[in-house]
Amino acid sequence: MPKSLLEQLRTMTTVVADTGDIEAIEEVKPQDATTNPSLITAAAQMPQYQEIVDGTLLAAKKKLGGDSAKPEAVAKEAFKHLAIEFGKRILKIVPGRVSTEVDARLSYDTEGTIKMAHDIIKLYADQGIAKERILIKIASTWEGIRAAEQLEKEGIHCNLTLLFGVHQAIACAEAGVTLISPFVGRILDWYKKDTGKDYQGADDPGVQSVTKIYHYFKKFGYKTVVMGASFRNIGEIRELAGCDLLTISPHLLHELDSVQEELPRKLDPEKAKTLAIEKLTIDKATFDKMHAADRMAHDKLKEGIEGFSKALETLELLLAKRITELEAQPVGAH
Repeated sequence: MPKSLLEQLRTMTTVVADTGDIEAIEEVKPQDATTNPSLITAAAQMPQYQEIVDGTLLAAKKKLGGDSAKPEAVAKEAFKHLAIEFGKRILKIVPGRVSTEVDARLSYDTEGTIKMAHDIIKLYADQGIAKERILIKIASTWEGIRAAEQLEKEGIHCNLTLLFGVHQAIACAEAGVTLISPFVGRILDWYKKDTGKDYQGADDPGVQSVTKIYHYFKKFGYKTVVMGASFRNIGEIRELAGCDLLTISPHLLHELDSVQEELPRKLDPEKAKTLAIEKLTIDKATFDKMHAADRMAHDKLKEGIEGFSKALETLELLLAKRITELEAQPVGAH
């Protein structure tokens, strides 16, 4: 009986689910799971998670002094707790780790990022969850990378996200970051829009970017692992078979599971060691120069931070509206 693409992929790559939907995670049984503000916002609007949302809001309201707390303040407090609540439930299903994201509005604030990471770790610890099972997700700005460097020294593991350029990847590896998430599909989106061309297979610029980063890390023996993210189709996933980890949406996981064809390994650490690659040192001046020169990385990082910030603002408005609705209900109704 031939094996599915997903079964074969699992033999060479750690498969991670890219969703905040707990039911979908139960179905696809990944090793780890990642969430982001957009995914948490989407999950928070699903009827089956209303109970989680309401419970989190009422707990946040109580923490802020009960009836005197303003809905906006309750919503702001609840967002962090909601991410933890989803994370806690995800960790009951996955054997590995969950990635929980720092507020995207802190992307250029090193100290603010470190403080929120400490808050997230403490909230998980209060629920009896060890920091070893958490990855703190931080945008790959220079300031974010510096925050991650400090957190890693404290034994708090980080997942550097919104990563589009090799300069971001090398800076992360040199900072001793646990894991990076280069965004394959968003890179493809940018090139398709910029050139008007379509790209397939190994010609996909997102695939090429992750391949280059993977080869660089393995060639120079960095401990930082590569988790390809943001896929548009299973063709991209096939081209990255053998990558350390891949985080994949439930619908693409189902598609991989439904196809029974041979899946050759494309990324191999031993092969990478034989490649002729120039070693770079990335200080802030070099990082800024390379980032300015890479239009795609510059555009997509900015757009990604703005998108996640907007998702948070949407979530906070939804939560503020919901706490107002709950307050209007008769006593004992919730």
